[in-house]
Amino acid sequence: MAVTASMVKELREKTGAGMMDCKKALTETGGDMEKAVDFLREKGMASAAKKADRVAAEGLALVKAEGNKAVIVEVNSETDFVAKNENFQKLVDELAGHILTNAPASVEEALGQSFKDGQTVQDYISSSIAKIGEKISLRRFEIVEKQDGDVFGEYLHMGGRIGVLTVIGNSQDGELAKDIAMHVAAIKPTYVSRDEVAAEEVEREREVLKQQALNEGKPENIVEKMVEGRLSKFFEQVCLLDQPFVKDGDHKVGKYVQSKGAEVKSFIRYEVGEGMEKREDNFAEEVMSQVKK
Repeated sequence: MAVTASMVKELREKTGAGMMDCKKALTETGGDMEKAVDFLREKGMASAAKKADRVAAEGLALVKAEGNKAVIVEVNSETDFVAKNENFQKLVDELAGHILTNAPASVEEALGQSFKDGQTVQDYISSSIAKIGEKISLRRFEIVEKQDGDVFGEYLHMGGRIGVLTVIGNSQDGELAKDIAMHVAAIKPTYVSRDEVAAEEVEREREVLKQQALNEGKPENIVEKMVEGRLSKFFEQVCLLDQPFVKDGDHKVGKYVQSKGAEVKSFIRYEVGEGMEKREDNFAEEVMSQVKK
């Protein structure tokens, strides 16, 4: 019986196995769908679908640069234990390299791109799920380009728990760029400069600070000055250039970079699992519960 594309698609949806594995299973079983499912299960290739509804909020962030292009990616797993697995780390590195070379516009486009051995990126991830035993997902990435006169700064904290990519202009000082990336990892600014903060956000903060001052019983004639002073503290919290530099608290980041004849053009900070629902179970307790069975 001829194996059709629709049959392969149906088997993939049933099992979550890779496209080539599904085609092989159908060929080996003469196109019998149920036998093909059993074939994949026996080979340990049908586990991806079972894991599709699990929460994967651990994993790694990685930065990869080549010439004037760099990429920062986040790939998720279910547990921190798997994030330390060499096979998972290799997967993350290969995905980052693929994205840097092929420059997809979105995660969806990346997953559909040809990868290797006739597989798509999604096929490769699915086959890795079967090998590693946990749900794995390419969550996000961003590709950044710089000018010849700029330099990338790369920093991974806790082996990739936090990843930062900076672009420093008018400089070839890699140490400076890395130092700024380290600062971003530690202090977590939202914007580079005050110019990037939306006027509505500034005005909303100003109104909140004004009401706070009035509620404290401060005279109206000094409230405005108080508000402007407190607004500076707000900018210090959210704007990189306004923050005291972690390696030299006597200088603000903006002044420090300026003293080196450089400028901060951009930064991207990924913290693995941020904004996602985390698993609450205790891994040690889970292991012990299995031991006691």
